[in-house]
Amino acid sequence: MDSTQVQQLLQQALNLEELHVKGEGSHYEVIAIDASFETMSRVKKQQLIYAPLMAYIQRNDIHAVSIKTFTPQEWARNKKLMSL
Repeated sequence: MDSTQVQQLLQQALNLEELHVKGEGSHYEVIAIDASFETMSRVKKQQLIYAPLMAYIQRNDIHAVSIKTFTPQEWARNKKLMSL
């Protein structure tokens, strides 16, 4: 499984505003951006992203997932800080 496949799985299941997946082997980093995250707890955000991946995690196709979630406003601010 590669990062493109992981990204496609998440896009089809979640319909997020923006999604970035990178990684290799069985370790992936997911950055998800959506307005719905504003009202969710950190745990709920993690659960939302993990849900479509659980079958692949259980089969060990995916070993580790690092998840970062942002609202569009948080993402815009984060990108500005990263470019300084």
